[in-house]
Amino acid sequence: MLGQVSGVGIDARGDVLVFRRASRNLLSDALSTEPIAEPTVLRFSAQTGELTAAWGARQFAMPHGLSVDHQGNVWLTDIALHQVFKLDPEGHPLLTLGQRGVPGADRAHFNRPTDVAQGVNGSVYISDGYRNTRVIEFDSNGQFVREWGEPGGARGQFNLPHGIAVDTGGRVYVADRGNARIQTFDSTGRFLAAWHGDSLGRPWAVRVGPDGFIYVVDGGDLPEHGPDRARVLKLSLTGEIVAVFGTFGNYDGQFVWPHCIAVASDGSVYVGDVGTGRRIQKFVH
Repeated sequence: MLGQVSGVGIDARGDVLVFRRASRNLLSDALSTEPIAEPTVLRFSAQTGELTAAWGARQFAMPHGLSVDHQGNVWLTDIALHQVFKLDPEGHPLLTLGQRGVPGADRAHFNRPTDVAQGVNGSVYISDGYRNTRVIEFDSNGQFVREWGEPGGARGQFNLPHGIAVDTGGRVYVADRGNARIQTFDSTGRFLAAWHGDSLGRPWAVRVGPDGFIYVVDGGDLPEHGPDRARVLKLSLTGEIVAVFGTFGNYDGQFVWPHCIAVASDGSVYVGDVGTGRRIQKFVH
């Protein structure tokens, strides 16, 4: 049993990394800083689904985002610890940003950070997050570069930036969940465009695929009862929807609160669910 699956990524081997909450439950548990006893990062074979490694026991308190950078290092965010972690492919710590259990809005603190993306020059963009409603950029050594964003619904403002991604041209894509849109910026934070509408829904996660398309999880609005929007959209770099798959539900190919997404080099798409399913599903063309 995985528990709530909050993050998923593809490692340098092509295997699937899963960041899971195990026995911890964001919907019912307080944000305790007590570490989760079970391993929180699991590695599965992309071909067979076999569990090949597990680590992260007694390290994290409320897992959220997972991403893999161009060097194969793993970036994790923890919304209870208010920290961002960089680890090598085997899970050994390389860098920690933020102060354990201490929220803040300055250059050295986060307040429930949600996700990490690496820029083309090695810089790191963090969506921060549930409280600070900003994007903050660091260089490859963890030194502050800049930040942008504030609460609101105007362009360049955020209402829960929940996911972040960067394309090969350096454009930054932010899943502005509370405002039900994707916002795009250049590498310095200059606003470029906002994509929104009924067809896009409420973006929870965003990733740039190796194929150059943008993959967005439309997680819906957290209703007490379905059916709700719960699906994946494939977008062009201009925001045009070119494919849609998945529906609300607990059967194969369905989701209840899809939370995270990753796209492999062969085009396979992996989606993690924090709702009833609490699983990873693999989709192929």
